[in-house]
Amino acid sequence: MNKYVDVLHKIVSPDTYSCDLCNLTHGNFTEKKRWKNYRENSNSEFVFMYKDQFLDTYLDLNIENLTFPAVFKKEGSVIEILFYSKVISSLSSVEDLIDLLQQYERG
Repeated sequence: MNKYVDVLHKIVSPDTYSCDLCNLTHGNFTEKKRWKNYRENSNSEFVFMYKDQFLDTYLDLNIENLTFPAVFKKEGSVIEILFYSKVISSLSSVEDLIDLLQQYERG
C-alpha cells in the first residue's frame, strides 16, 4: 500500500514528496534506468524498506536520532549506517548517489 500512496503523492504533489532517496532513484512509476543498471550490475545486494518496515524488522537496533532516508550496510548480523539523510539530501543526481556507493564498495 505504501508504494501506491508514494506514486500518487509524487504525481499529485511532487514538491512536497519527502523521500530524497526515492527522488534520486525513481521516476513517477519506475526506477530510473541509470539506477536500475547500477543496482543490477553491482556486487552489492540492495534491499529497500519503508521506515516502518525497517523499524519493525530491526526493533533491537539502537540508533539514536536516526532520520530517514538512510543507507545501511549489513554483513551477517552486523548493521552499520553508511550515510544519513543529510548526505542523501545533499546529492543532486542519481550519478552522485552511485559515485558515493562505489566509494563504499571500494572500501
